[in-house]
Amino acid sequence: MTQIETHSTVVLTSDQRAAIDRHAEATYPDECCGIMLGRQVDGQRVIERLIEIANEWDSEERRRRFLITDRQYMQAEKQARQAGLDLLGFYHSHPDAPARPSEFDREHAWPFYSYLIAGVADGKTVDLTGWQLRNDRSGYEEIEIQHLQEENQ
Repeated sequence: MTQIETHSTVVLTSDQRAAIDRHAEATYPDECCGIMLGRQVDGQRVIERLIEIANEWDSEERRRRFLITDRQYMQAEKQARQAGLDLLGFYHSHPDAPARPSEFDREHAWPFYSYLIAGVADGKTVDLTGWQLRNDRSGYEEIEIQHLQEENQ
């Protein structure tokens, strides 16, 4: 089996970080989910576009799980190709729970992708953490999230 390179840093702009926070807060008490498109540059994943995705779980499950359908995934892949970008990972929220991957997250994740988790407490985002599933799927490695300021702020 080919080893998958681990990326230790995801680079977000402050506007992208704010967009994830807003999405997580807007869907509270349900989990939000989204897809990150960008480029791999010198071992970093530089995010250039976020795609908010509707959580397709039924209303009972949305509070503790997220579901991105095959159709949503394929549409995001198409958008990435058209823009000359790569689908680099996913983000989701954990309402009133730690911003750490759950066992369910581990069972449904893929090693190549970066995963960001927004911890939301009482409707307010309090944390954002980054993770990548180990190649043997045994657990996650925490990855750094670097925040950039936009030049025209």
